[in-house]
Formats: sequence, C-alpha cells, structure tokens
Amino acid sequence: MSAARTFALQEFPIHFSHRPLALVRSPGRVNLIGEHTDYNDGFVFPLAIERGTYIAVGPRSDRQVSLYSTHFNETATFALDDLETPVPEWAEYARGVAAILQLDGFSLHGFNGVVAADLPVGAGLSSSASFSLAIARALHVTSGFTWDATKMALLCQRVENEHIGVNCGIMDQLVIAAARENQALLIDCRSLATTPASLPAEAAIVIMDTKKSRTLAGSAYNVRRAQCEAVARFFGVKALRDVTLPELEAAKSKLDPLDYQRACHVISENARTEKAGSLGTPPAAELGQLMNASHESLRNDYEVSCDELDEITALARHQPGCFGARMTGAGFGGCAVALVEANKAESFVMAVTAGYEERFHVKPALYVTRATAGTSHEML
Repeated sequence: MSAARTFALQEFPIHFSHRPLALVRSPGRVNLIGEHTDYNDGFVFPLAIERGTYIAVGPRSDRQVSLYSTHFNETATFALDDLETPVPEWAEYARGVAAILQLDGFSLHGFNGVVAADLPVGAGLSSSASFSLAIARALHVTSGFTWDATKMALLCQRVENEHIGVNCGIMDQLVIAAARENQALLIDCRSLATTPASLPAEAAIVIMDTKKSRTLAGSAYNVRRAQCEAVARFFGVKALRDVTLPELEAAKSKLDPLDYQRACHVISENARTEKAGSLGTPPAAELGQLMNASHESLRNDYEVSCDELDEITALARHQPGCFGARMTGAGFGGCAVALVEANKAESFVMAVTAGYEERFHVKPALYVTRATAGTSHEML
C-alpha cells in the first residue's frame, strides 16, 4: 500500500474537523514508445504507473475549495465564485481545473482535500497532469457530475494550455484518465481513439531518472516542431503522420537535410508505435527491439538525447534480462524506460544505479512499476 495514500488519510482529520468521504488516486505515466509523434498527429503508447497523486476528500456546505499539501506543508483556499484570488503556485492547477470545468458548464460544489503524492516533480512522469485529474475527480465526487475520461482529459489539457500557459499535447491527460490495469494504451493523437494492449506478463517496467535537468528541452522542442511543420507543408499535408517513408525518401534531395532527418524519425517512430500497439500482447523481445530502435532514432535523427540518457540506456541493455531500453519524454535529460524480466528487476536496478553513479557521480532514481488503472476513487 502506498505511503502517500496512508499519509493523505491520516492527515485529513488533523486539518479538517471531519473524516474524509472518499480517497482519489490519479497515477503518473510513462511512455513506452512514440516520442515527438503527438504534435505530428501520430501515435503514442503510454501506460499509467503505480506512483501518483492521492487526495482525501471531504464535502463542504459552501462553494469553497480548501486543500492542504503534505509536500508543501501549507493550505490553499479559493472560492468557486471568485477564482481571481491569488493562491500558492502549486494550487494554480487546482484553481485552473475548477475554472475550466465551470466555463464548460459544470455545476461544482466545494470540498476539503489533503493532497499527498509519491510522484517525483520534474522527472517527466506527468506530476502536473496527475494532480489536475485528481482535482477533477475530487470535484466529480463532491459535485456528482458524470465522469467521462476523454472529456476530463481534454478539459485538463485546456488547464495546461489556457490557464498555466504550457502548450502540451493530449497524451499525459488521456492515459492518466483512461488507463487500464496491466495494459498500455495505444493513442491516436488525431482522432483520440484508444486501443488497450496487454503487456508481457513476464516483464516489469523500470523507469530510470537520470537526475539530469531538461534545460534545453523547451527551445529544442520549438525548433523541431517547426522543422516537422516545414516538411508537412512541403508535402501539402496537415501533419507528418500523412507522409510515408518512401515518399520522404523520394523527396530527400529537395528538403533541408536537417528537416529530412527530423521527419525520418517521426515517420519511422509512428510505424514502430503502431506496430507495438497492434501486437495484442506484444512479445517482450519484439517490444524491446522496437524500444531500442526508437532510442537510436531519437539520438541520431531527432538529436534530443544526451550523454546521461545514452549511458543509462546502454547500461540497461547490458544487464541480464533487459529486453530493451530508450529515453522517454522530450529529451536532453529526464527519464529513460526499460523493459526487464520481472524476476531480474532487483539486480537490474542495483547494477544500473552503480554503473551510472560511477560514470557521473550522481545517483539516479530507478522505479520498478507495473501498468495500473487510470484516475479513480474509493468511497470510505
């Protein structure tokens, strides 16, 4: 049982004068394959992880939302009728969720909540999307509106885009809202269609946080997005999803060499991701090979890897029982992900941690996880 879950429940009666009504859980996520494909209308193949955000929820008789954060050790309170009142930075997402839901016509009731999480902030595991969906679920519990996972994901994406000012895609919110136990989710980023796929029973997912900050990710993201859009314009299509590798190869001499290189990654990555998600329960060895090829493409064609990601990925692949490993996320730091024989996961973690620390004199954080269900709640 998660310590964060226990902590949220224990802290609630200390900060509020009643017992909680429900406990909300909203997971983090990791993307197995399908990187820099979302803004090209392509495919992604993420899963929800065991770590996440918990909110112990209790009703209020007024239209106030009062949240205590165990991480920041402070309380933020705002009125649903006055969403202009300043709140601490961590609570902006909560206020944003309330604002967007009300703009969309939802009738909301206030609540008290204690927030606890075991999801590291800034590691590329979508802690902000996890928190936003947790707030939406808490409002669902106390306000009684129908929960539609896709709609809630789209509304929480709007929170990022319109309220916070982050131009993110839909992947994080959609998998966190709609994930299923022991399955990854193939997401078509154009239609938002989702196809669940069971993961190999013999394999564990290991998330490997390099502790390298992603300082270049924002500017590099904008440049690469522009390069992809330039190639799509050349072909007269909406997005690179609509271009095939043979078509790209035939036009190579007419394209800027770097633009060609970036498009090469996106189109081949889309093919790898579609294949991974269409295998039913993909064989671990085949999924691992696709992950390895993804990393090589991200490193060589898209050029968003770094020494730390390359090293931790290479260390992972050299361990007994590793089927494959790749960087995950925007790049230039953050996390990699490995598919490992479950009965060798413990020795894998020890060996990779030691090897990486010896090279960079920084201890990475490795998390063994399985695929879990999306945002949910239990009545107490």
